[in-house]
Parts: sequence; C-alpha cells; structure tokens
Amino acid sequence: MEKIEHIGIAVKNISEANKVYEALLGNAPYKSEKVESEGVETSFFRSGESKIELLEATNPESPIAKFIEKRGEGIHHIAFAVDDIKSEMERLKKEGFILLNETPKKGADNKLVAFLHPKSANGVLVELCQEIKE
Repeated sequence: MEKIEHIGIAVKNISEANKVYEALLGNAPYKSEKVESEGVETSFFRSGESKIELLEATNPESPIAKFIEKRGEGIHHIAFAVDDIKSEMERLKKEGFILLNETPKKGADNKLVAFLHPKSANGVLVELCQEIKE
C-alpha cells in the first residue's frame, strides 16, 4: 500500500457538511460527483497530500444511509492507494482478510475500488483505491 488515499465521512446533508469542511480546511471541495452504484453523492477536499471524502446517501437502501441510521454521522472508511488493486486484493485474501467484493469496481474520483470487511480489520471498513489509467 502506498499511502492513505482518503478518509470517508458519512454525512446527512452534504451541502451543510461542505460548509463545515470548507471552514475547517480553508478550501472548497475540488470535486463533487454521484456514484449511482453505491447510492451516494460525494465531495472531495484536499488537506495537504491527504483527502477527505464526504458521503451523503441518495437513497434509503444505500450503505451510507444504513451506516448513518445505525451509527450516526462520522468516519465511515479509510482508503489506501495501491498500484495494482487485483494483486493487492489477492494478497490480502491470502492473509485472511474478508473481501466485500471479489472484483474491483468503478468508484468516485477516477478510481477502481474494493472493500475489506470491518470484521477483518478491527472494526474499520478499509477501501483499496487504484487510479484508473486511461
């Protein structure tokens, strides 16, 4: 794993949360987009070399809606940048981690993503991110 790519934060209202994080970080989000497959709207902020991703549910059945219903707003996941997501998934599977998806899928911010089950990472949802190279 190269570095922490971003920290994902589940929010109820992305417009209001954007105002909070603009004030906190001193800059506006550099990107906002919907990810229909995950049922979320996202905003990305830069903080030095790190990023913060805000996630608002776009439907009541999305993972973010269920997370907020169960736990409230807060840190949802930590994402790590990887060079080769498929080989990293295979390596982690051999190490005993539980994958939530068997193949990478398109995520936000021009990334291929895969998730590890929180049960296998001390209660933390871990996301692997690989930049999509055109």
